[in-house]
Amino acid sequence: MRINWNILKIVGLGLALTGLYAFSAHRNALRTVSKVHVDFLGDENLYITEGTVNKLLIQKYGALKNVPKENLVLNTVERALEANEMVKSAQVYLTIDGKLTSKIVQRKPIGRIEGNAKFYLDDEGKRMPFSKNHSARVPIITGEITGKSLEDVYLILEHINTDDFYRKNVIGIHIKAERDYQLKFRLNQFVVNLGDASGLEAKFANFKAFYAKANKDKTLEDFAVVSLEFNNQVVCTKI
Repeated sequence: MRINWNILKIVGLGLALTGLYAFSAHRNALRTVSKVHVDFLGDENLYITEGTVNKLLIQKYGALKNVPKENLVLNTVERALEANEMVKSAQVYLTIDGKLTSKIVQRKPIGRIEGNAKFYLDDEGKRMPFSKNHSARVPIITGEITGKSLEDVYLILEHINTDDFYRKNVIGIHIKAERDYQLKFRLNQFVVNLGDASGLEAKFANFKAFYAKANKDKTLEDFAVVSLEFNNQVVCTKI
């Protein structure tokens, strides 16, 4: 009987590779968490701190350092972090040297609601609680707070945040009634009657054109009310 050495070599190589893989997997399973690290992505303002994240993980899972890697279900850890009201998303992974890293994206407030209930409106239009660690410098929303008015305010804030001029100068939105909104500016005493939340792009463009001209003419302080409610017009009331 002739022995096919090539087949034996292939079988032997396969067994050796399988053994090495099993040995490596066994050793990897025996490794423990060497360190816990939190990395915040995006906004530098911390509404939730690394200490808070670590405390949350300890409350949920106990001390994670020296825990065998095979005992951790990373998807479950991610969901636990995302359950925090300040967290938008979380990605958790283990490095080869056993470091458990959590990459966290915080929720981003774009408006501060000052009504019977006080909270932030975030960049997805959802309610976000205040943080003990940081207070966001965002426009303050006052007046008749309802579900509909907050939907409109969110649309207005989106337009404000796409333009440097408005983002730097608008400090508040007052809700006179549903579909009736006013803008308050940082350095000017007049209020801007926006009307409803329709045609915002045209309204904002018209106001910028008015502001540039009035600023050039040094007449900004002459006005008490600037109205954008009327179709493609800027109507001003003097003091």
